[in-house]
Amino acid sequence: MNLMMLLEMAAGSMGDRVAYVNGDDRLTYAELFESAGRAAHTLMESGAEHLAFLDESSLSIPLGVFAAAWAGKPFVPLNYRLTRSELDSLLGQISPCQLVAGEERLESLSSLEEQNARIVGREAFLKAARDGASESLPQEWSMDPEEIAILLFTSGTTGPPKAAVIRHKHLVSYILGSVEFMSSDEDDASLVCVPPYHIAGMASVASSVYSGRRVVQLPNFTAERWLELARKEKITHAMVVPTMLARIIEALEGAEDADLPHLKALSYGGGKMPQAVIERALELFPETNFANAYGLTETSSTISILGPDDHRAAVASDDPKVRRRLTSVGQPLPLLEVEIRDEEGNAVSANERGEIYVRGEQVSGEYLGKGTQLLDDGFFPTRDGGSMDEEGYLFIEGRIDDIIVRGGENMSPGEIEDVLLQHAAVADAAVVGLPDEQWGEKVSAVVVLKANAGVEGPELQDFVKERLRSSRTPEEIAFWDELPYNETGKLLRRKVRSGLMGG
Repeated sequence: MNLMMLLEMAAGSMGDRVAYVNGDDRLTYAELFESAGRAAHTLMESGAEHLAFLDESSLSIPLGVFAAAWAGKPFVPLNYRLTRSELDSLLGQISPCQLVAGEERLESLSSLEEQNARIVGREAFLKAARDGASESLPQEWSMDPEEIAILLFTSGTTGPPKAAVIRHKHLVSYILGSVEFMSSDEDDASLVCVPPYHIAGMASVASSVYSGRRVVQLPNFTAERWLELARKEKITHAMVVPTMLARIIEALEGAEDADLPHLKALSYGGGKMPQAVIERALELFPETNFANAYGLTETSSTISILGPDDHRAAVASDDPKVRRRLTSVGQPLPLLEVEIRDEEGNAVSANERGEIYVRGEQVSGEYLGKGTQLLDDGFFPTRDGGSMDEEGYLFIEGRIDDIIVRGGENMSPGEIEDVLLQHAAVADAAVVGLPDEQWGEKVSAVVVLKANAGVEGPELQDFVKERLRSSRTPEEIAFWDELPYNETGKLLRRKVRSGLMGG
């Protein structure tokens, strides 16, 4: 198993199809294959042990992924918003490496040569790979499934970033279990705006190539640019994070529909989707199939999916249990096992809260230098809290580390946030625990109001108290213009806590 086998099949079967588009530049599958081979040759000659990228989405990203796979080197996409000290720390873990970066960053990165990092500009990397001699293509690549395909550094929200190890067997297993070869029509086009250093960005490279879909890259997201590009390129498939979809909905204010007749499917994930946002999206995109995907870096992307039929059934139902599924992440993929376990590691009953555990071939659960985190039974503890209903629909309640402990009682922030979001005036909400001398922690909330809406804190406190126990009612509610999210839609609770504590 090797990612290159996916590209080899695509280039051999549909080489003339356009694989990637970025602005006015594009690569066919045949061109991507040959260019990856030339870049692999250069990488093998360089002596580098990793191919790292510090750049936004460009044609160099898929080229780098497959060049690294061909050369038998790990591909390491880095967050281009890192500070210099953060970047130095990560590069220290993967040197010697070849680092590809945008031209605008080259001067500031020049001193990294001293850290055994060979710096190459994006345009120079692309040109050398596209214009080199065909005889420089390596003859073969390793098919060892245990070789590392990708290293992805975690966001470091609860500690220093760790490099999640994704081996070829993990990512290829995910693709073979969820995507059909050449399943896309020649006119199908996918709009990708998730950053390349996120697992969704890496999974989209492999899945799009295997299905034969044209990928249109949007390096810097704005709702207006997303809509413009989706119409211009006649996009059929797209993936967004919840904050992106919320902004797209805002940009369509007053419209009867989104005017995107070609858009067949829109998937979302990476964070909690407010029910009001997805309900409005279903109105504006009536012919589009929506899917909510939940996954982790350590699981090589998707664990479960709430599919199009589930969305429609939930919206149309008067049964509260069925309608609630619109806030779920659906059911696990067929080749995965998912369990909810308590603090002692025992499986709990339906609708009981606990930690989410997952097992399957695509699950890595390994960190560079730290070894595997899989248990003896093969399950990976995700550190995400949640529950499953009687039909196997999975509900996410946030990180276990975010649980609020008040007077010995464990409280899920997500449960309280869900209630706040039911209020007609609330657009977004975040709940955290703050230090309290009497109770250990107190429940505190930050609320973002809808445009032209007005409500006071006591009214919202009464609203929560009527629906939950009084101990779960926020003792204080602050009103902010917006909540802090990262580029992939993950709520940054540490910034919420810091803001409430005056930091």
